[in-house]
Order: sequence, then C-alpha cells, then structure tokens
Amino acid sequence: VFEACDEDNKGYLSREDFKVAVVMLFGYKPSKVEVDSVMFSVRPRNSGGLLFEKFLNLMSSKKAAQLYSNETRQIFTAFDVQDRGFLTFEDFKKAFNSVSPKLPERIMVEAFR
Repeated sequence: VFEACDEDNKGYLSREDFKVAVVMLFGYKPSKVEVDSVMFSVRPRNSGGLLFEKFLNLMSSKKAAQLYSNETRQIFTAFDVQDRGFLTFEDFKKAFNSVSPKLPERIMVEAFR
C-alpha cells in the first residue's frame, strides 16, 4: 500500500498519499484531525512526509486494533443469542459457563459489573 500510494516514488507519503493509503487499508477516509495528528508526528523529523517505517508502525497498530474490535464483536454476537444488542447477567453467566464451567459465580458477578 505504501508503494502504491507513494506517487513519484519519493520515499514518503504526503498528506494526500496518506489519506489514500488509509482508504485502501481500512475503507474509510480519515478525518482532518487524524491526518493532522499523523503528519504533525512526523514533521519535526522529516519535512517531506510519512516515511515507510513510521507508516508501517502506525498502520500495524491500527490494523491490530481493528482486528481485536471485530473479534470482540463476533464473540459478543455469539453470546447475544436473542439478538438484543446487550447481554443480561443470565446470558453472561451462560457464556462463562460454556467457556469455563468451574469458574465461581462471584467472579462472574464481578466481571459482569
């Protein structure tokens, strides 16, 4: 993605290049605040733009967070059997019992809180 978005093979991503890269990787156009934040973080060291190493670090973290969020959503959906968008304590207890049947109920109550 970095190479595809690095117009003119200049070795870094400009603001516009970065926006296109985010669209390619995540499917959304980043906000001005997000772009400003990223570009500000590289300005003092590199006036040209976002170098590959920094881009890789930023996008790896962002992708890991996205994958974690998707996994959490899938797990939640699996336990929301009545498709209500929330879990009752009984739903929560059932989920815990299926994963860890010997877990004391007091731990479940504490986790639910």
